[in-house]
Amino acid sequence: MKYIFLSIVRGYMKLGMFFYFKKITVYNQERMPKDKSVLILSNHQNGLVDPLLIAVTCKRFFHFLTRAGVFKKPALAKLFHVFQMLPVYRIRDGWGNLTNNNAIFEKCTKLLSQDEAVVIFPEGGHDLKRTIRPLSKGFTRIVLDTLKKHPETDLQLLPVGLNYEDPLMFPDSVSIFYGEPIKARAICTGERNQDLVHLKSRVQAELSELTTVVPLETYSESLSKLEALNVDYLKPQAVNTCIKNNFQSPVPKPKETFVGLKKLFRRLLIINYIMPYLVWKRYAQPKIKELEFVATFRFAVTIVLGPLWLLLTALILGLCFGWLLALIYVALSLTVVLLAVKF
Repeated sequence: MKYIFLSIVRGYMKLGMFFYFKKITVYNQERMPKDKSVLILSNHQNGLVDPLLIAVTCKRFFHFLTRAGVFKKPALAKLFHVFQMLPVYRIRDGWGNLTNNNAIFEKCTKLLSQDEAVVIFPEGGHDLKRTIRPLSKGFTRIVLDTLKKHPETDLQLLPVGLNYEDPLMFPDSVSIFYGEPIKARAICTGERNQDLVHLKSRVQAELSELTTVVPLETYSESLSKLEALNVDYLKPQAVNTCIKNNFQSPVPKPKETFVGLKKLFRRLLIINYIMPYLVWKRYAQPKIKELEFVATFRFAVTIVLGPLWLLLTALILGLCFGWLLALIYVALSLTVVLLAVKF
């Protein structure tokens, strides 16, 4: 019953992502182990949108390690647990809470020993910067504990790179790159400290091949040069090559066409969904304290209030002017959404 519910939710989220993103492109998805223990290791730029994208673009069900701060409200905590999200505590959550991670990591170890799939963002937090930050050692503890306590487990480590055109923009586009699975047993020697260092460096290197890595020491300067070149961030390998070659031979984004027509459709979208738009602009957006959650809250408003507003408007039209007009309105509204987002 739980998986039926999760399948319905995933289907709805997938539909929402279709209408929210201009384009979602997934590369090498076949590399995802179908029936083996797997620990997904992804970069983390875009709040809760990151795990949602992984969830809707794969057929497996995942358990997600999520920062504990989002579990503060009891109602949300219950909902997140239903969605198989597990809280991870950091120093900013208080030193006393760090011991709670022991039970969470133990649960992950047990899940992986049962050939389940767990998603963790090893950078230890999210950041809009286009780079791979130093990895925390939490994921190494899960890997090493799983191999120690359940040595028969064929644990696979799967790096995933999420690349956004512009996480603050709507509509946005994203490319998702799945790396080669890494057999944990093949790279761990049993020397814990040595294995910890090796795991971190190996995963860091793999993630750096799957997403754009702008050097932190020259971040602002390098990013300005990339922006001036109008590079295509959906092609991280090409962007990384451009950086290594001193910003020579860039691969620019496809040139925008029909700009005026696109603006028209987006204005029509705002007019038609004026109430959800006002809720977003005047209520939700001003309360966002971290830019990494802009897309998360905008997506939430879109998938909750958008359909409600559409159905309410159609209901009023149907009761007042007939159901044929209501159906025509729904069809035209969805057409405007598709043209505004996908065109």
